[in-house]
Amino acid sequence: MTQAPSAKPDHQRPELPDFWDKRFAAGATPWDHGSAPAELEALLPPPACATPPRILVPGCGHAREAAWLDQRGWAVTALDFAPAAIAAAREVLGEWGGELRCADFFDFPVEAPYDVVYERAFLCALPRKLWPGYGPRAAELVRPGGYLAGFFFFSDEPKGPPFGIGAAEQEALLSPWFERMVDAPAQAPIPVFAGGERWQVWRRR
Repeated sequence: MTQAPSAKPDHQRPELPDFWDKRFAAGATPWDHGSAPAELEALLPPPACATPPRILVPGCGHAREAAWLDQRGWAVTALDFAPAAIAAAREVLGEWGGELRCADFFDFPVEAPYDVVYERAFLCALPRKLWPGYGPRAAELVRPGGYLAGFFFFSDEPKGPPFGIGAAEQEALLSPWFERMVDAPAQAPIPVFAGGERWQVWRRR
């Protein structure tokens, strides 16, 4: 009788923090682009904005975008479930005005929805079996009229991470709650994504 294969160890399962802890500990983070992308300029709050708009950066990693946004007047929550990522983010952020949380995107408590959720290298880090929960959770986290904005990785390569998405698949994932307003190739795509990144802005219905 043939035995069923044993489950993969935690450090080989991208749905678990251990997978990402191992990569941060080894310095194997090719998704870290080293700076904030130019497209973030489109998200700057209006000069006359009396209250800082709130933005969530899930899967923040080194939190370079979170630091950039904080410096430009956003009320930022940077989130990651991997303790090693949080440690790396602390080194980048130093003394800052935002909030850094070690928690799971899908179930961390939220007092009020955000004006924007910023996406980069987060959805594509999730195994596809978790994707059905991404759209409704993003909708829960973004206020009506707010935005899901950032970079999405398009590819038909079945293996990952990164796990690429197709256009029709993305539409089915997000369109029940969001309307796509902007769609353009990334100005400076991260090499590990092989030119498959697109900058998109989706407005919460």
